[in-house]
Order: sequence, then structure tokens, then C-alpha cells
Amino acid sequence: MINIRKVGLCALLLGGLSAQAGVTLNSARVGAADVAAVEKFYATAFGMQEVQRIGTNEVMLNFGDTVAAAKANPAAQLVIMHRDSDELKDPIAHLIFNVTDMNATVAAITAAGGKIDRAPFVFGNSGITIGLGSDPAGNHFEMLQQPKH
Repeated sequence: MINIRKVGLCALLLGGLSAQAGVTLNSARVGAADVAAVEKFYATAFGMQEVQRIGTNEVMLNFGDTVAAAKANPAAQLVIMHRDSDELKDPIAHLIFNVTDMNATVAAITAAGGKIDRAPFVFGNSGITIGLGSDPAGNHFEMLQQPKH
């Protein structure tokens, strides 16, 4: 089970350290036997745009209403890299998305061919809603919706 308080504290501490050290997150990488299919999933489910491609083995995505906006977005990118097999036994969520409408995001994920591994739930008395899912290649992701005030 995820301890949100510890994750938040670690992020706060690492964020403070990284700013002093000049280090930021460049990207997060997932693998897929069919890079194009997983790219389509993230574009459809999360509204991401392709910002760079290296041959047929690697594609970079980012958020933006247009390709130009995604290319200009300074946020960390999602990299999808070819791998020989999607037969994984890795249950860890390597991607964590902030969402504002969990129900709409869950609907978009299933419509795009993803799976919801654990239905959204409110974590303790934090008010934070957490959902867990996986893309068509079996890469796990987590979704966090902050409480509405």
C-alpha cells in the first residue's frame, strides 16, 4: 500500500535537493513490443502528443493541445521504447499521473484499450483518490486526484 505522507515528504525533500543540485526529471520510460499501439493508447487515454521519434524503436510524448504545444512543454516526457516481449511480472506503477476527473480518466483508459487494475478509492482520510491501471503492454500506472476544496 502506498503511504501518501511518506511519498509527499520524499518528493518535498527530493524536490528541494534537486533544485539546489540543478537536477530535474527529464522523462519516464516504459517498454512495449508494439510501440505504435502503446503510443496510441497514451495519446487517446491521456491526450499526449508525439514530440520526438527515434526510428521505430523509441517515441517521446508530452502534454499539449497541439504538437507544437507539447514540444514547447518543459515538463518531463513519457518515453516508449521497444522491447521484445510484453510478458512482464513487474507490478510497480512506474508512471504517476495527476488527474482532475478520475471517472472521466478511467472511462478514457478503458475506451483506449487499457485496464483498471484497482478501482479508484479514497486513501485513508487524506481525501486523495487513487486509481491503478495498466496500458496495453502491461505497464502499470497510478492516478492521483487531489481532494476538491
